[in-house]
Amino acid sequence: MKLTFRWYGEKDSIPLQYISQIPNISGVVTAVYDVPVGEVWTDEQLSKLKKLCADKNLGMEVIESIPVHEDIKMGCGRRDEYIENYCKNIETVARHGVKCVCYNFMPVFDWLRTDMYHKNSDGSTSLSYSYDDFVKVDPNNLHLPGWDESYSPDELQGLLNAYRKISHEQLFENLVYFLKKVIPVCERVGVNMAIHPDDPPWDVFGIPRIVSCEKDLDRMFEAVPSKNNGLTLCSGSFGASRKNNLVEMAAKYAKQGRVHFVHLRNVLWTDNHDSFCEVGHCSKHGSLDMAAIVKALVENGFDGYVRPDHGRNIFGENGKPGYGLYDRALGAAYINGLFEATEKNNK
Repeated sequence: MKLTFRWYGEKDSIPLQYISQIPNISGVVTAVYDVPVGEVWTDEQLSKLKKLCADKNLGMEVIESIPVHEDIKMGCGRRDEYIENYCKNIETVARHGVKCVCYNFMPVFDWLRTDMYHKNSDGSTSLSYSYDDFVKVDPNNLHLPGWDESYSPDELQGLLNAYRKISHEQLFENLVYFLKKVIPVCERVGVNMAIHPDDPPWDVFGIPRIVSCEKDLDRMFEAVPSKNNGLTLCSGSFGASRKNNLVEMAAKYAKQGRVHFVHLRNVLWTDNHDSFCEVGHCSKHGSLDMAAIVKALVENGFDGYVRPDHGRNIFGENGKPGYGLYDRALGAAYINGLFEATEKNNK
């Protein structure tokens, strides 16, 4: 297992120096953040990022993410041009030692929550999703936490209207079209594509989601069978749905060699609907058995990249929701313990 930590580049409030002090940390998961989606990254940008990491004895073997342009997802406009640029970016990151690219194929929203500062009983705050709050949202006049600055109202409404005309089948065909162009490049340069599941794993606002469950993954892997076509096993995203058995999924896809990257976090199901709150990483705090998930990964041959995913804001920290330092560092320590104990017992 290679323990990593998400880092949002030089504008991140958490310096690399702090990240390098986390026990057993091997490197950071980062990206080029100042290039518009669909455009080409440069060697100079990657070289700078890699040097910043290396200066703190940190690797940079995972990119999260090279965003997929909406034209590719919708199968329209400049799709082929953007796919060509995507292939160039894969070649570029490979030249700088990147082995894994985490990406998603979610229309419009690559995550969705109803509260960015849910107040927990211990005084910490975390991300949460309330079904009751979600159904009150007017899909024709959207104001969503974390997204109000990403699109203008007209841009957002235009995208939603376009996606409502696209079926699950069409979106899946567009994903396969994309992968059949990209995966041969990945095979040639030694990069694994690791698709991130839908977050949360169900349709929203009448637009389709196609990476939400085991059935979706099986279909994708059957359509593009290359082992470079793999998965980011995000426990919190898949685990938001009571229908997903994370332990079984971890075992199955690790055994297939499809799990290239793991995001570990816990969620607490909070009612009988699709509602959840993000909690501390330990199993007893949430609805997921984190120890059993790690055990399933290790026993089935997983030895790839792992990072602690969303943390709470604790100890008075006012960090980016989900991405403060303290709780993710605690999560990293917990993950270290789970893997070390499981790996030693598995020998």
